[in-house]
Amino acid sequence: MLNAIKRILIVLIGVILQFGFAIMIRLFFYKYLGIITLFYSIISIMIVLGILKESTRLSNDLPWIILILIFPIFGTILLITLGKNYSKNKLLKSINKYETEYAQLLIQDEQIANEIEKQKMDNLKYLINRTNYFVSTNNDITYYNFGEKFYPELLKELKKAEKFIFMEYFIINEGVMWNGILDVLKEKAQKGVDVRILYDDMGSIAMLSSNYSKQLAQYGIKCISFNKLSPFKGIFMNNRDHRKITIIDGKVAFSGGVNLSDEYININSRLGIWKDNGIKIVGDAIWNLTVIFLTLWNANTKANEDITKFKYDFKDKTKKGYVIAYGVAPLHKDLIGEDVYINMISSAKSYLYIMTPYLIIDTDMVNSLCRASKRGVDVRIIVPGIPDKKIVYTQTASFFKVLHDSGIKIYKYQKGFVHSKVFLSDDSRAVVGTINMDYRSLYLHFENGIYIENAKVIDDIYDDFSTTFKDCQKLTDADVKTGFLKSLWQAILRLFAPLF
Repeated sequence: MLNAIKRILIVLIGVILQFGFAIMIRLFFYKYLGIITLFYSIISIMIVLGILKESTRLSNDLPWIILILIFPIFGTILLITLGKNYSKNKLLKSINKYETEYAQLLIQDEQIANEIEKQKMDNLKYLINRTNYFVSTNNDITYYNFGEKFYPELLKELKKAEKFIFMEYFIINEGVMWNGILDVLKEKAQKGVDVRILYDDMGSIAMLSSNYSKQLAQYGIKCISFNKLSPFKGIFMNNRDHRKITIIDGKVAFSGGVNLSDEYININSRLGIWKDNGIKIVGDAIWNLTVIFLTLWNANTKANEDITKFKYDFKDKTKKGYVIAYGVAPLHKDLIGEDVYINMISSAKSYLYIMTPYLIIDTDMVNSLCRASKRGVDVRIIVPGIPDKKIVYTQTASFFKVLHDSGIKIYKYQKGFVHSKVFLSDDSRAVVGTINMDYRSLYLHFENGIYIENAKVIDDIYDDFSTTFKDCQKLTDADVKTGFLKSLWQAILRLFAPLF
C-alpha cells in the first residue's frame, strides 16, 4: 500500500506541475490577465466548435464543452491533459503499427462470410466490416457462471502447457488465486515454456510493487507492466488495459470478467457473493485473441517476430455456431464496444438480458434500450446489490428511473456484487467479455469481447440469467424515485461522468 501511495503521489505532483502554468500566469502576468483570458476564451471557443464539428457521441463530449466554456484556461489544459489527442504518444503509434501489420494475418473464410450475408446476420457483418477480426464456426465454448468454477479449469489447462502461455489482465493480486497460478508458471518457465504476463500498472497499483516485472524475470517469466504510471504522460495515463485473456499453446483460451485476485473466486470478498463469469474457447477464434495479445506485447517490446508460429491448426472444422473474438482500443475511430452492444439492443426481438457492474451510459445507449422496450422487447438489466464504489453506483442509479419508466426491468443482485459483463438476446446471440457499460470501458480502455451466435453455449448463458434473476430484487416505481437533492446530485455526477 505504501508503494501505491508513493507512486500515486508522484503522478499527482506531475499533474499539479501541469496546472501550475495557469497559476503562474495569474501571479506574474496579472496586468495582462484580461488579454490572456480573452485569448484563452477565443481559443476555447474554437476548441468547442472543433469538438462539436467532430463529435459523434455528444453526451460524451458535452462535459468538455461546459468545462472549457466556464473555465477557459483550466478546461483547455485539462483537455490537453486528458482529452483525445493520441497523435504524440509513441506507444499508441506502435500499437497502431502492429495492429495494421497483423491485420493481414486475420483472414475471413469466404464461405462463412457468404453464410452470414445470406442469413442477414447484421451484428456479425458489422464486426467483419469494422474490425480486423474474423468469424469462425468450429469453436467449443464453455461458460462458467462464477469465478470459483472458472479458476480450477484455468489451472488445469495451464498445467498442460507445452510451448507458450500468454496472460493479459487488468488486475493481478498476490493471494490464493495468483499464487496458485504463479506456481504453475514458474514450473513451466523452468521447463522452457514461453511464459508472458501483461498486466495494467494502474489496475494493480495497490497490489504489486513497481518492480514486479523484474521479480517475475527471476523465474524466467517475461512480464510487462502496461502503461506504467508517469507524471508526464498526460492523456495516455487515462487509457488502461482492462482485458482478461489467457492463451495456452494456441489450443485453448480463456476470457470473461475474472481478474487474477482472490475476491473474483469468492475468497475474502468484502462485497458479499462476487458474481462473475468466465469463458473457455477451443477453436479458431483463439487466433484473434492471440493477435490481440501480441499486438500490445510487441508494441511494448518492439519485437520483430513471426507470430504465425503461435497459431494452432485445428483440424476439426465441424460447425458449432458463429464466434468472433474482438479487441477494443481507444485509438479506434469506431466505438466498437458500444456499437456491438447497441447492435445487440437494436436487433433484439423477444428479450434482451444484461448483466453489468456499472450502468453509466450515453444518450445513444439510453435511447436504444428505451426503444427496444417500447417496441415490446423484454429488457432486463442486473446490477449489483452491494456496490464496490458508492459514487459510481449513484451514477448508475441516476439512470434507473428513465429506464424503468420505459418498461425496462432493473434487478439488484441481493447476494452481493455483480462483475459479469454479459448480453443475451432471443436464445441466439450473446456477448461475453470485459466491456462494462460505462464511459471508461466504452471510450477509454483497451478491452476484449466474444460475440456468439447460434451456438449451444447460449443455453448455459440463459440458465445463468434465469438462476441469477431469482437472487435479485426487481425495482418498483417507489424504488426508482428520488428526492430533489439526490436527483440534483445524480445529475451533477452524470454530467461529468465522461471525464472520469
